[in-house]
This record gives sequence, structure tokens and C-alpha cells, in this order.
Amino acid sequence: MKNKNVKVTPKFKTEDAERTFWATVDATEYFDVEHPIELDLSKLKPSTESISLRLPSYMLGRIKEMANSRDVPYQSLMKMFLSERIDQELRRPQL
Repeated sequence: MKNKNVKVTPKFKTEDAERTFWATVDATEYFDVEHPIELDLSKLKPSTESISLRLPSYMLGRIKEMANSRDVPYQSLMKMFLSERIDQELRRPQL
């Protein structure tokens, strides 16, 4: 059963108008907090950004060889390596 006291969210012409609106109102008046909707975001992919990275030729060659032996694209292998290292660094005690 839906809460009848929930206000209708207006249509916005721009993202700036929407940001301004949400910054000035009590959002709980626009959402039925007693009957939340369950969302499945498990298949949502994170945003990506292209970068340019200069590597020594021998290093790129070795990465490509490793990727080939694992049957994965070399860019994917590089992302896996970076992700693993970031996790290690974040778990490391700070001095």
C-alpha cells in the first residue's frame, strides 16, 4: 500500500534545476520511506575513463605475453594488476 502523503517529484528541464530542487527540499517528503523499492544494481558497470600511458616497449611486450598465456586482453590484465595492487596498498598500515 502506497503512502498517500508522498509528494510528486516534478519534471526537470536541466540537471542544474534538479540539483537546485533537491538541495532545497526535504527528500523524505518525495519518497515512500515505509515501502522502499528494492533495486538490483549488481549488473551495473562502473564508469570508465580513457587515459594515455607510456610504457617501455619491453614492459608492454611482457604484459602482452602474460595476457596471451592467460587468454585475456592485455588491457584487462593491466586493470587486474592495478586493482590488486590498489587493494594491497589500501590494506597496508599507514605510517
